[in-house]
Amino acid sequence: MKKKLHVLLSAVFSFLMILLAPEEVFAMHIMEGFLPPIWAAIWFIVSIPVLLYGIRSIKKLTDENPNIKMLLALCGAFAFVLSAMKLPSVTGSSSHPTGVGLGAILFGPGATSILGLIVLLFQAILLAHGGLSTLGANVFSMGIAGPVVSYLIFKTLNKSGTSKGISVFLAAALGNLTTYVVTSIQLGLAFPGEVGVMTAMLKFLGIFAVTQVPLAISEGLLTVVIYNLLTKYNEKELNELSLIREVK
Repeated sequence: MKKKLHVLLSAVFSFLMILLAPEEVFAMHIMEGFLPPIWAAIWFIVSIPVLLYGIRSIKKLTDENPNIKMLLALCGAFAFVLSAMKLPSVTGSSSHPTGVGLGAILFGPGATSILGLIVLLFQAILLAHGGLSTLGANVFSMGIAGPVVSYLIFKTLNKSGTSKGISVFLAAALGNLTTYVVTSIQLGLAFPGEVGVMTAMLKFLGIFAVTQVPLAISEGLLTVVIYNLLTKYNEKELNELSLIREVK
């Protein structure tokens, strides 16, 4: 059954990649060399403690449950494929899903920060999506801030008795939107211009708002589908995860 699930998910990811990925690369990740050096360095420094915690988190998870390594890899692949889809925005820019909500729901924000780092590093090197100098900023927005929000929403809603489907949907969708809010803050801080940080941040938010809201909804729905497949075919492995046990 596990083999069938992995084949099915691989087929879904491949189909989505072919269907939605444009030929040219337009990335919402902050591109290479775009941030002033001081801000690029600040976001690297801010992200490092979380990434160190993430390494310990993954080590603990895999030591306690060796069988979940495939699920970790699957969550990484899910984030890579979704966040590699660049969809043109009516504002002349582009937006994309993030895919990190699933990892945050299953493994928590610490482990997901490492998945986000790996995804963003490969995208920067192989797809020119984002950049190495801006890796710290992109990791903080997509690999840290988004997963933290997804994790908190999922855990809070489940404890309140909300259905699992709604909890997963809201966690993934709002985690997606959080990534773009944080990116807008990062750009507003780096480029306040004459209008100030707040106004600059709102302008950056407005660039992506038109396409990002429907994208967040779509990502939430897709994450529910994948989560339901995982719980159907990998129930034993999921039951071993403390995060899932806590919210059942």
